[in-house]
Amino acid sequence: MMRALYSAASGMIAQQYNMDTISNNLANVDTAGFKGNLARFQDLIYQTIQAPGAPIGPSIVPVGQQVGLGVKVGSSEKIFTQGSLQQTSNPLDVAIEGDGFFQVTLPDGTTAYTRDGSFKEDANGSMVTSDGYFVQPQITIPQNAISVQVGEDGTVTAMVPGSAQPQQLGQLTLARFVNNAGLQAQGQNLFLQTAASGPPIVTQPGLNGAGVLQGGYLENSNVQVVNEIVNMIVAQRAYEANSKAIGASDQMLQTAVNMSPFQ
Repeated sequence: MMRALYSAASGMIAQQYNMDTISNNLANVDTAGFKGNLARFQDLIYQTIQAPGAPIGPSIVPVGQQVGLGVKVGSSEKIFTQGSLQQTSNPLDVAIEGDGFFQVTLPDGTTAYTRDGSFKEDANGSMVTSDGYFVQPQITIPQNAISVQVGEDGTVTAMVPGSAQPQQLGQLTLARFVNNAGLQAQGQNLFLQTAASGPPIVTQPGLNGAGVLQGGYLENSNVQVVNEIVNMIVAQRAYEANSKAIGASDQMLQTAVNMSPFQ
């Protein structure tokens, strides 16, 4: 019964973590380029009372006796499915349709990666993120530009006075990773490279497995509200069930104590 108490307690802790994950997903349902997390669990070690296959006389134990000791959080995995695209008519909003990440330069010179293409123009005409981080490769928009357009292949062009043809300003590239789930979420819609993700594979949009770009669009969060609410109900019921298991184990212990001849 003491095993039951601790196993049920580990279940409550795991479901609390699950609820934290679900709540974060729901909180970011309107965050551009956000990728939802999925909590995954593992069973803990087993106490072996009798090992399966142990010899008993001329035969062996066919199934054995093992008691599980609870559950733990195995991982919290980012799910990098495609989010829906929303038209914004802002020429500096760029969505990735397919695999890949935009590259941005952090203040310390580190390269970060993002699916959020809600870019802006700073005082010098440079294309930056909402937090002012430069987009790589760095692109500068002329002050007299009439309109800016981002092509599917990442080519950035602008119409300027006195020119009948659009002027090419630069080329956006995308970074791909062998293991997207191995990236480290940094906040601010940014990810950092890790040993688990592997090094970035920088390529032109539409080539080498990279997605294409859609100018004037943003990628919405891939969180499905209905699925998250269902997951929330399941987590809540699992939490309650583990709580009841603790209560039942406590009542059984109390009965055993009350029956003790040493009272």
